[in-house]
Formats: sequence, C-alpha cells, structure tokens
Amino acid sequence: PCPSLIQDDLLKMTHRENWKVQHERLHVKHRGHEAMHAEMVLILIATLVVAQIVLVQWKQRHHRSYNLVTLVQMWVVPLYFTIKLYWWRFLSMWGMFSVVTSYVIFRATRKPLSCRTPRMVYKWFLLIYKLSYAVGVLGYLAIMFTMFGFNVFFRIKAEDSMDVGVIMLFYGLYYGVMGRDFAEICSDYMASTIGYYNQGGMPTRSLTNDICAVCGQKILVDVEEEGFIEDTYQLSCGHIFHEFCIRGWCIVGKKQTCPYCNEKVDLKRMMNNPWEKTHVLYGQLLDWLRYLVAWQPIIIGIVHGINFTLGLE
Repeated sequence: PCPSLIQDDLLKMTHRENWKVQHERLHVKHRGHEAMHAEMVLILIATLVVAQIVLVQWKQRHHRSYNLVTLVQMWVVPLYFTIKLYWWRFLSMWGMFSVVTSYVIFRATRKPLSCRTPRMVYKWFLLIYKLSYAVGVLGYLAIMFTMFGFNVFFRIKAEDSMDVGVIMLFYGLYYGVMGRDFAEICSDYMASTIGYYNQGGMPTRSLTNDICAVCGQKILVDVEEEGFIEDTYQLSCGHIFHEFCIRGWCIVGKKQTCPYCNEKVDLKRMMNNPWEKTHVLYGQLLDWLRYLVAWQPIIIGIVHGINFTLGLE
C-alpha cells in the first residue's frame, strides 16, 4: 500500500489503536533477534551493577564531590529533556525556582553573614519541602484515584487523570530532591561562616550556652534586645538550639549530627507526632530518586554506547 495512505490511516486511529499498531510493528521488526536481545540484557545488568558499585564507593570516599556532581546533573538533565520535548510548563517553573534559589544561595555564601540570612534560607527551603511533599502526595492520590476507577464517577478520562497524577508526582519529587540538596550546601556554608561548625575538623569558635550554633544568634533575648523569640530544642548531646533552626538543619538540610559536636541526632525523637515521622521516609525516598534522575540516564547512555560499539543495534 501507498505510504501516504498508511499515514492517513494512522492519523484517523485513536491513540490506543495507534499504540497497538506501533507495538505490533516493533515485534515484527525484532522477531528472530532473541540471542542478541539476551546479550543486550546481560550488558544492561552488568553495567547497572558496576555503576552501582562505583557510585557507592565514590559517595563513601568523596561525599562532597559526589553530591555536587549529582546536584549539577539533577539540575541540567531534566532541562535537556524539557527543551528537547518542548515541556514549556516545566521550563517556566524550573526557571522561577532557579532564579529564587540562586538568590538564596548568593545570600547564604556571603561573608560576613547577615544575622537574618540563615532563617531566610531555611524558610525558603522549608517552603519548597512542604510544597513538594503536598504536591507529591496529591499526585500519588490522583494516580490511585484513576487506578481504582473513581475518575468514571466524575466523567474524567483515565488518560487525563493519570497524566495529572504522574506530572504532580514528578514535580513534587523532583523539587523535593533539589530543595534538600541546595539546602544542604547552604547549611554547610552558613554554619562554617558562623564558625561553630566544621565538617572536617574542630570549629573555629567556642559555643556558649546562650548561642544557637545554626544561626549564631542568642537563644534567649532580653526585652530591649534584637533577636528571635521562639521555642528551643535540646539534643541528646546537651546542646540547645532554636527549634526552627535545628529542624531546618536536620530535616531540610539533611544533617543528622549536632551542628557543634557532630554527635548523631535521632530524627525520630524530634518528631512530635506520628504524622511528622513520614518526613523521614519521604527524605529517604528523595535520596533514592536522586540516583534515578541524575545517574540513570547516564548509565543508559553508556549501555547504548556499548551496544553500538559491539554492533548490537
């Protein structure tokens, strides 16, 4: 038959029918290549195993460089696919997030550090964290809503409700990862600048009982003094901080040690109610997603390169 007629028939088909035709053509194209496919699967599995070992060793031996390279890839890889696939909605949100976050990072890395900068930084990343958590949960619920068929009662197409759910889930998880990674970098810079924290050794300043090591301000202020009046929190090591500061340090900034003495922090003990304990699980999910978004496309690209070199098309 004429190719133009075939093209016209495809255009007249529904999306599902079109997908079935394309799927059948794919099966016909690859029929009889079972041995080659088995070899390609083995290459994929071997590459994934080797890449996982290399990444784990890199993370353990050079944690900071691993996090920095991963963060750059998290920032750039989705941008490449966004421009390639014309996802302008994601690009606009990515641009707004990048502009505001760049300003926050600029403020966090200035010396001398303004007394109000740590609080401003943690407020921004805490907002991103909460928004990403809420959007991700709504996206997950929309997916479950569609899978159980509730969309029929509201006369919503399954494709539409599933698309909304997947997009919201991706937005929530992606910006959750980005926010926490940038917050960790800002936490290191600010705490090191203030002087009560040093990731690789002893702090440059000695901490007194009336100072919060995260923001460098007095924990309790007099009536006529300028400062922050809020609840305090004491870690198991005995050091006291503003509750907002230490929660920003641990939950948003991904730190699990005391900002001064580096003693291990029990995050579950910091959660006041059962609902807050889900944040620990959410944080672990975000850490896993970082590997999926940042490194998976590169690993798949390496696999394609190996297959091309060996002539496995």
